[in-house]
Amino acid sequence: MDKFNLLISLVVVCFIVSSCGNSLKEKGNPQYIAEINTWHQKRIDNLKKENGWLNLIGLFWLKEGENKFGSGKENDIVFPEQLSPEQIGKFVLMDSIVTVEINNGVDVKCNGERVTKKILVNDLQGEPTVLQYGPLRWFVIKRGDKYGIRLRNLDAPLVKNFQGIDTFPINSDWKFEVTFKRYDPPKVIAVPNILGMIDHENSPGALVFKDNQTEYRLDVLDAGNSYFVIFADETSGKETYGGGRFIYVPKADSSGKLFIDFNKAYDPPCVFTKYATCPLPPKQNYLKMRITAGEKAYGHRNH
Repeated sequence: MDKFNLLISLVVVCFIVSSCGNSLKEKGNPQYIAEINTWHQKRIDNLKKENGWLNLIGLFWLKEGENKFGSGKENDIVFPEQLSPEQIGKFVLMDSIVTVEINNGVDVKCNGERVTKKILVNDLQGEPTVLQYGPLRWFVIKRGDKYGIRLRNLDAPLVKNFQGIDTFPINSDWKFEVTFKRYDPPKVIAVPNILGMIDHENSPGALVFKDNQTEYRLDVLDAGNSYFVIFADETSGKETYGGGRFIYVPKADSSGKLFIDFNKAYDPPCVFTKYATCPLPPKQNYLKMRITAGEKAYGHRNH
């Protein structure tokens, strides 16, 4: 290859590399970029809170009847050895009711008061009953017909060592005006989860938007003032988490307009811990497009 052709080839390569790099540069006015950065920082702060996802250290499914717990290996449920007594007490699951009974001399508390015996409210009944011993917190979750104990350690290493989550560059092009197509009556959709269960949820409608003249559709769940969306796209399992991402879409504003902003797409808790029970995208919410916006998979790095 002569010098002229070599020079032309180098210029072409540099142009391609430059173009690829420019496609993922930050874009948006300062106010918009500040808004997304503030949203993301709040998201990080929430993960670190007592009720965040970073301090989970255990999930134990209960069997019918008695379930003894403590740090002793002979227990049905084994808590961390250096953070709890060998024998704390027992959980009793009977007819869909979970009761805790604490052994004499063990200072377990609920809302600052010592507990000896108590019926526990699970997470699907409202605010769950939270028990505590030292830095440990635990409560009952219900998934399908299963009841489990979710355990937190407020001093968990992940909370202390958490360095944040990588994101794609903020780009206002990933904010779309959407049309809400109502289902009347609501459509029952199948929402799988990582436990292999299928939950059948009522979807009030779908969000419809266009990108490059192609129409896309996402079934939503009602979340009060917002619609909750579980979706996957062609970055899933590559730059982003293989189990999809979540996003909230505020319901119509005073002008009647709705917007979905993929810069606010975020990782499910299963990215951080194996003790979460995340829903997965319904099959109709797999989008045939690369959404290079929002959070990448936790721990993902571009090299």
